[in-house]
Amino acid sequence: MKTMLRGKDWIETKDWSKEELETVLEVSKYLKIKFALGEEHRLLQDKTLFMMFFEQSTRTRNSTEAAMTQLGGHAHDLTPDKMQISHGETPKDTGQVLSRYGHGIAIRNCFYGIGNKYIKEVAEYASIPVINLQCDVDHPCQSIADLMTIREKFGENTRGLKFVISWTYAPAYARPLSVPQGLIWLMPRFGMDVVLAYPKEFYLMPHTVEWAKRFAEENKVKFEIVHDMDEAFRDADVLYPKSWGCHQYLFDQGVPEEEKKKLGMDLLNKYKDWVCTERRMKLAKKHAIYMHPLPADRGYEVEDAVIDGPQSVVFDQAENRLHTVKAILALTMGGRP
Repeated sequence: MKTMLRGKDWIETKDWSKEELETVLEVSKYLKIKFALGEEHRLLQDKTLFMMFFEQSTRTRNSTEAAMTQLGGHAHDLTPDKMQISHGETPKDTGQVLSRYGHGIAIRNCFYGIGNKYIKEVAEYASIPVINLQCDVDHPCQSIADLMTIREKFGENTRGLKFVISWTYAPAYARPLSVPQGLIWLMPRFGMDVVLAYPKEFYLMPHTVEWAKRFAEENKVKFEIVHDMDEAFRDADVLYPKSWGCHQYLFDQGVPEEEKKKLGMDLLNKYKDWVCTERRMKLAKKHAIYMHPLPADRGYEVEDAVIDGPQSVVFDQAENRLHTVKAILALTMGGRP
């Protein structure tokens, strides 16, 4: 285990070594056991985390705030309207000021082309660790919880598992790309063969795909892109169908803002058959699990019979968001000096 993680930013999982990620998983397991036994684990007593949310959140907000409470600290729930950000305060100034008051900064900013840069700029000037609670590029708190869940279901040796992240139809247009991008970065590093499936217009940021290919090559596993949902599902061990937006495609084409929503909906409506159904689940292996970060658009992204069925592990994923974020906070805000 690599335990010297105090003060380290958690922004993209690709910046953490596999040994460091294993430490997060081990500590997550330890804290999950402590939670199950009702044993106190006040590792961040009297410490303060500033949570800055630029969007709504259920699992991320509540798991992070609950984590700080259970670790003996306190989380401030902040939004731009509660701060001077809405009046033009810079990331540099925000990072420097909050560093004088507490012990960690956690930020969720998913605005395309903005969020990741904002978080990194805060981190550049902050003297305390900065935690990415989701941006436009990565959702590292989600992907590490997903990996923990997969290891609980299949064992710690995940080499050879076929992991499928597939686009699905949903009536909402602007969905972040960060979940699929974070997953294709992380899963190859732990020995999984990754299949990324989507209609041709719903591609991911090119640099994230290049990193996925690099990690697959380094770890001697497969990474492939397909444009057929049935083909992707066939013989899979882990199925992760969810919606994401095509706004980067429209952005690249220079489409005026007022036209984006209409064009986006037109594209979405071309692929209403990209749904996770019972029929498609039968294409996978019998032991295959269904995953989703929630909230899912029931009846659009997935049939109720699937998300409520015996193969679904979505609430195990949601629970593990608590234990993994506890580990991240304890290691970066506490840990060894």
